[in-house]
Amino acid sequence: MEAPQSSAAQSSAARPSARQSSEGQPSAGDTALAVRHTTDVPTPDRMRETGRRIASLLRPGDLVLLTGELGAGKTTLARGLGEGLGVRGSVTSPTFVIARVHPSLGDGPALVHVDAYRLGGGGLEGMDDLDLDVSLPESVVVVEWGEGRVEELSEDRLHVVIERAVGADFDVTADEADPEAGEVDDVRTVTVTGVGQRWLEEDLSVLA
Repeated sequence: MEAPQSSAAQSSAARPSARQSSEGQPSAGDTALAVRHTTDVPTPDRMRETGRRIASLLRPGDLVLLTGELGAGKTTLARGLGEGLGVRGSVTSPTFVIARVHPSLGDGPALVHVDAYRLGGGGLEGMDDLDLDVSLPESVVVVEWGEGRVEELSEDRLHVVIERAVGADFDVTADEADPEAGEVDDVRTVTVTGVGQRWLEEDLSVLA
């Protein structure tokens, strides 16, 4: 399968020096250690492939925060994560159900896909009331709109920020199953930041 184009790809290890921005970057107060990779993703298919590549790095207990405006491609990337993890069912937006659990079809971890916006100020602590039939420490938890709400749950986490170019056409030809998928190219910049000691052990350059 063709890998995502990455004309602007780069990997680096750094100590964050700025407070969290509106784009969801981790703040200096969150952690002392981070590693980062940035790549350009021109199509929905490439976004799903990026999700599959991220999935190859994940293991039980990992927390992934997805940040991006409506239509940026968060759910498309999450669908690729589900494909890469080998879980049951197609990953769709969790907007109306707060959280969906996708059990593994094999020996890997389940995927818990969460809309943190609807959980309110309690963040993922509110998941205790959802009676999910899954162990979160044994699952991969992917949280849309999680920035500023769930970072305290783990010192080790993966921030994925999807940005669209200024002036880009926001209209795509979408099907009912995936409102973020379409045939119109619309380049996104995906920045993946691994926070904490867990992610210093990973080579994010495989995302290129």
